[in-house]
Amino acid sequence: RFPLLLPKKINLMNIFRNLYDWTLAKSSKKEAPWFLGIISFAESSFFPLPPDILLIPMVLANKAKAFFFASVCTLSSVAGGILGYIIGILLFNSLGVMLISFYNLQDALEEFRNYYNSYGAWIVIMAGFTPFPFKVITIASGLFQLNFFIFLICSIISRGARFYLIAGLLYLFGDKIKLFIDKYFNLLTILFFIILIGSILLIRII
Repeated sequence: RFPLLLPKKINLMNIFRNLYDWTLAKSSKKEAPWFLGIISFAESSFFPLPPDILLIPMVLANKAKAFFFASVCTLSSVAGGILGYIIGILLFNSLGVMLISFYNLQDALEEFRNYYNSYGAWIVIMAGFTPFPFKVITIASGLFQLNFFIFLICSIISRGARFYLIAGLLYLFGDKIKLFIDKYFNLLTILFFIILIGSILLIRII
């Protein structure tokens, strides 16, 4: 008899754990801030995952650069948000429509427009600070023609507050937080995706 050859079961937790460990190892490399900046830029306009997944292990590995990494995240994220704004105001019929379709907002677009026009600045601030997909808000800001300077100021405030808060907490309590992450990594990974998926579902019921 020949043994039955079955593909090895892919353990997603191990994949994320390896990614976390890899980021810790690479965070001290010269090119690490560039990689962080690229991810932060892309997340504000089209990339699905937030830069926090890189920012946290990078700060844990090099606390002396905590606020430098937060600055890279903030500036890159705001720059990416400007690209999202441009997509909304100039390229909505091509790139923007794809995003609206993905989040199933076609039928509720006019209702969302009215809601956005009433609370646009606050929406940018809240979305920039929370796990809510920021790319949706940057494109909507351009589509619904929120004043660009208001959009820019709100983006700087919300993204800066988020990334500097994370960096500050890690700078002060980094060793304890690292031990906590190492101990409860699987649970935290599940919680992260619950929050991310919940944010997406929230968009669909607005």
